[in-house]
Amino acid sequence: MSVYVDPLLSHGGSATFRWKESCHMYADTLDELHEMAARIGMRRSWFQNKPSLPHYDLTINRRIMAIKAGAVEHTSMQLRDFIRARRVA
Repeated sequence: MSVYVDPLLSHGGSATFRWKESCHMYADTLDELHEMAARIGMRRSWFQNKPSLPHYDLTINRRIMAIKAGAVEHTSMQLRDFIRARRVA
């Protein structure tokens, strides 16, 4: 079981998310995801329980922290495959 981070993407920010670059942190299980989020100082209220991909949005600094804490880097294609596999399961 693992926790994953996809590549940082530039999106310009928004009224509710001021950072211009972010990525997703997601996992094989919600327990693993929330444990990693707590380890890197994320608030549980930041969790996005999206049906296709339950995740946390990470800024570059949190992404680095997650990787140092053991998160596995995924490519955009690996993220796509992860989402597809969840649909089938």
